[in-house]
Formats: sequence, C-alpha cells, structure tokens
Amino acid sequence: MGSTIARKSVPLRRDSPTHRGDRLPVSAGRLRTIWHHHGLSIALLALFLVSMVGQTWAGWYAYNEEQRSHQQPSVTLARYLTTGHFGEATFENWESEFLQMAFYVLLTAWLFQIGSSESKRPDVVELVDLDPRDSPTKERAPWPVRKGGIVLTLYENSLSIAFALLFLVSFTLHARTGLEAFNQERMSHGEMPMGFWDFAGSSQFWFESFQNWQSEFLSLAAMVGFTICLRQRGSPESKPVDAPYFETGD
Repeated sequence: MGSTIARKSVPLRRDSPTHRGDRLPVSAGRLRTIWHHHGLSIALLALFLVSMVGQTWAGWYAYNEEQRSHQQPSVTLARYLTTGHFGEATFENWESEFLQMAFYVLLTAWLFQIGSSESKRPDVVELVDLDPRDSPTKERAPWPVRKGGIVLTLYENSLSIAFALLFLVSFTLHARTGLEAFNQERMSHGEMPMGFWDFAGSSQFWFESFQNWQSEFLSLAAMVGFTICLRQRGSPESKPVDAPYFETGD
C-alpha cells in the first residue's frame, strides 16, 4: 500500500517593494518624506520669505535715500518696518492678491470656460458640486460635515470667506499705512495732513488699488485662456499634453 506524502506549497519569493506609491522610495528618510509631501508649500513659503526680505532691504535703502533728499534723518531697519512706506507697499499688494483669489474661487464655482484646465466641465456635474449633506461617507468627512447646520454652511464656503476676510484686512491696512505715507509726503512739501476718510475716498488711494487689481485679473484671464491651447507637462494647472483643445478640466 503506497504512502501518500503531503506536500506543502512553498510561496513564490517576492521582491520587497521599493516605492511607496509611484514616486517615493521605501528607503526615503524623514526629511525627504516631508519634502515629498509638502514641497510645494515649503518652496512657495521660502520664495515668499526671500522676496519679503528683498523688498524690505531695498525699500529701507530707497526710503532713506528719500529721507536724505528732503534733509531728514535716516531710520533704522526696525523703524522702517513701522513706516507707511513699508506698510503701503506690502499691504496694497497683499490686498490685490487676496481679492484675486477670492474672485477666482467664486467665479470658477459658477462660470465655465470650455477647453480650459482651470474650469469645470460645463456639461458635467463634478464632485465639488455635490451637496455634502447627501454624502454616503459622512463618518469619514471633516467634523463640520458631520455637524451640519450653520457650521457646515460656513465650512462649505470657508475658502472664499477666508480670502475675502484677508482682502478686507489688507485693504484696511493699505488705507491706513497709505495715509501715513501720503501725509508724510504732503508735510514734506509744507501741506496739511489729510484725514483717513478723505484719503480713503481720494484718487490717490484708488489709483494704488486699481493699478494692482487690473494686473491680477489680467493674469487670471491669461491663465484661463492659455491653458486651452498651451501645455506644461507635469503641472496640475495644465491639461495632459495630448489632450485636445476643446477638452475642459484636467
């Protein structure tokens, strides 16, 4: 009577995975992982800080040159940071940037541009259009979605609200620091200083505002229009290189 020998199945040897996802190696250290996951924010903040230092340094020298031309004493860097010259130059630019982003968020929610990667598809209900109140996965959603009510209403509009508030703060600071710079210039010519509301309604203040606003809206229009026909491989702001002109979205 033949004996039956039980054979154990031996699993095939598999190579250890070399990547976490499609891009990051398993051997990547902590710093490389942080850079991989947050590199865009880190790079943009670094560029902001470098530009801010450059503006401050150059503005300080320009301000002191102007002081000397009016036979006024030079100021220290710390003192310069409290002047209207620095505040106006900073906040009038922040104002226009936040206004741009507030409008962009709102306009892209309601308006379309066929063929642009910056637009939703005009004939398709996108995921961002869906009401979170009807979400089948509420248990994994951020807490405002689970909370509902006014909290959810604020949360589902929080991006545009945040940019709008930043615009209003920057707009107010632009007016206040612009008034200080404007009055300093007036007094250097022997003229009386102007009040806040007079300056806020002056052509000088609105000239400073509109000259920045128009450039921001022009750059947005260019971005929307250029992405119809032009491409940048690897950028989420561009459609795939082989996508036809009429294809909308990314």
